[in-house]
Amino acid sequence: MPKEKRSNKWAFLIYKESTPHNYLEILEELHIPFVLSPWHDKDINKETGEFKKAHKHGALYFESLKSYSQVSALIKEKLNGPSHVEPILSPKGMFDYFTHAENPEKTPYNINDIESDCGFELDKFLVNSNTDNFLSLVIDIIEEHNFTEFNTLVRYARTDNPHLLGLLMNKTYFFAKYLDSRRHQKDRKEDK
Repeated sequence: MPKEKRSNKWAFLIYKESTPHNYLEILEELHIPFVLSPWHDKDINKETGEFKKAHKHGALYFESLKSYSQVSALIKEKLNGPSHVEPILSPKGMFDYFTHAENPEKTPYNINDIESDCGFELDKFLVNSNTDNFLSLVIDIIEEHNFTEFNTLVRYARTDNPHLLGLLMNKTYFFAKYLDSRRHQKDRKEDK
C-alpha cells in the first residue's frame, strides 16, 4: 500500500453555494495561517461556454506535516468543501492561479480581493510571488504622481496600497536610487 502524501502546505477549493457564510471566522478559529483567492465567479467552462460555479481557491500553511486525509477531512467538515486537496508545490504558481496573473485568456481577478489571516503574511507572499509586476507598478506610480522623494512614496503606499510597503522595504536601495535620479534629472531641466 503506497504511503499517504504529507505536506505542510495544502491547496483546497470551496464553492460559494455550499460554503458557510462565516467561512472566515471558521478558518480563524482553526488558528492555521491561510490565504484565499477572490471569488472566481466569472470563470467560463471551455466545453459548455457557461459560467462555472463561483468558488475560491485556498491554501493552509501548517507548522508540521499533515496527511491528505487529515486536510481533506478538515476542509469537508469545517467548510463543506470538496474532499480533494493537493500539496502546494509552488506558492508562486498558486498566487498566479488565484488572480489568473499568467493566464490572459482567463478572467483576471483583483489582487486586493485576496483574503488571509492567522499569521499568513500576505504582503510578503504577494511581493515574493509577483515581484516583477510590483516593481513595474511602483515605477508607474512614481511616474504618474511625479514622486521624487522616498518618504512621499512610502506615505502613498501606507495609505493607498499597503501591499507595496513590503516591496519598498525589500527594494529600498533600488527605489531610493530611482527617485534620486528622477529628482536630479528634474533639477537639471530646471537649471536650463
